[in-house]
Amino acid sequence: MISVYIWSEFYATPIMKPIISAQNIHKFFGQSHVLKGVSLEVYESEIVSITGPSGAGKTTLLQILSSLDTPSIKTLKKHNIEALTSIEVEKKDILNMSTKTRNKFRNKDIGFIFQFHQLLPEFTVLENILMPCMIGKLNVDEQ
Repeated sequence: MISVYIWSEFYATPIMKPIISAQNIHKFFGQSHVLKGVSLEVYESEIVSITGPSGAGKTTLLQILSSLDTPSIKTLKKHNIEALTSIEVEKKDILNMSTKTRNKFRNKDIGFIFQFHQLLPEFTVLENILMPCMIGKLNVDEQ
């Protein structure tokens, strides 16, 4: 089971909109139902911790929220599970984006730090950090 802990110095009010809103996320790996209807809302300035034992689905959830992976919508129908799944990041529905649009959105608007070292050894630490900016042809000020 995954646990989500949220720490914040404020309480969300009804007029506040979440920056991440995920509803009813399911993920299957073969016959294993890893994420079972996970829902989550994150508001600006919140610090969120997702905890659980190895294999609980923490990384899978983060990959789905960041559009690196998709929920198992077709598999749900196969298992006769009715679920209305939605994921919005900054009010953008990432599940209904084309692959090209989703890739562009992820590269421009989402930062992701992998749990394993993904550094390119031929570059310095700073160059590794700035790699997404260089790939996106953004002007990088070296000061």
